[in-house]
Amino acid sequence: MITPLLPTYARADLAFDRGEGPYLIATTGERFLDFAGGIAVNILGHAHPHLVAALDAQAAKLWHTSNLYRVPGQERLAERLVAATFADTVFFGNSGAEAVECSIKMARKYHAARGEPERYRLITVEGAFHGRTLATIAAGGQKKYLEGFGPKVDGFDQVPFGDHAALKAAIGPQTAGILIEPIQGEGGIRPFGWDYLRELRALCDEHGILLVLDEIQTGFGRTGKLFAHEWAGITPDIMAIAKGLGGGFPVGACLATEKAAAGMTAGTHGSTFGGNPLAMAVGNAVLDVVLKPEFVEQVNRVANYLRQQLAMIADKHGAIIEEVRGEGLMVGLKCKTTNTDLVNALRDRGLLSVGAGDNTVRLLPPLIIDETQVREAVGIINDACGALAYQPAKDAAK
Repeated sequence: MITPLLPTYARADLAFDRGEGPYLIATTGERFLDFAGGIAVNILGHAHPHLVAALDAQAAKLWHTSNLYRVPGQERLAERLVAATFADTVFFGNSGAEAVECSIKMARKYHAARGEPERYRLITVEGAFHGRTLATIAAGGQKKYLEGFGPKVDGFDQVPFGDHAALKAAIGPQTAGILIEPIQGEGGIRPFGWDYLRELRALCDEHGILLVLDEIQTGFGRTGKLFAHEWAGITPDIMAIAKGLGGGFPVGACLATEKAAAGMTAGTHGSTFGGNPLAMAVGNAVLDVVLKPEFVEQVNRVANYLRQQLAMIADKHGAIIEEVRGEGLMVGLKCKTTNTDLVNALRDRGLLSVGAGDNTVRLLPPLIIDETQVREAVGIINDACGALAYQPAKDAAK
């Protein structure tokens, strides 16, 4: 018999009552150090006082009016995002998937508005994850997400991860652009490398196509820059963002240059809830914090310390951890054991993490953590790896 809640998630038997900074407290009273961060969402931790105050103040005034009217919070947040990035304009939605959908439509519309409607295809990369809508699962190309949902949405040409020659060869007369995550998140914290991104920018310029970045997971300081592409010294034409933008409140956005957005005129795209006053109040509160220079400085300082500690753990527990990879506080532990075993062992000891592709465990903590919490996490990881390394020998002795 089906449950009242559609059973599309394999949930852990764990529920939370409240959060305090980088910690979650379960309904049982158990306390967990949250290195899952709502899957890279809760960048300011739980119950951050500035976000709580902003949401409370807005909730007492106005929740929703729709986009039939001006929304002052949207205008302010858009202006701040434009000032802080490459972009000239912003569209607000409710999620990362919506942000990518808008990006896909914008890339197609750009060429159609220029008299080249045949240029609608986007090149994507094996292992990518861009969302769960029909278009975004087609863009990601992963069989496990596509199976059972009928014909794959047309318009996406996938190439192997990191294969620049294959990507270059995939560009043809129907190509509208390249859609890529600077670092694959769900794919297993797989960085392409900053030289690769620079090559993509040059390819797009050479062929008159658009570079579309999915920075939903890498944005808002996660990698030690406001956005990951800044490490490469390049800018995209279109960028999808979400997750950290709302710090836990559902909000997404599509950022673009004036040139790339030229075809998106009145009526070409829309959203009932996107950019509502509640979401905009929280988004502006998030920017109040993350745009301070000391914010990313703190991320880099703590990230360097975490990577040093994890390198020692990997050396000590080479039978469990094959590689530590990532950038900033977007860290992947490539496992030799099953990654689910490590996720469970960490959770049993009070540390939350996230599984990912390529047999990897993601560590995506709130960006407000300090060295004390790093030491706590590393101690748990060390203990969990030790227990997993001991288990096979113990089982063999039975």
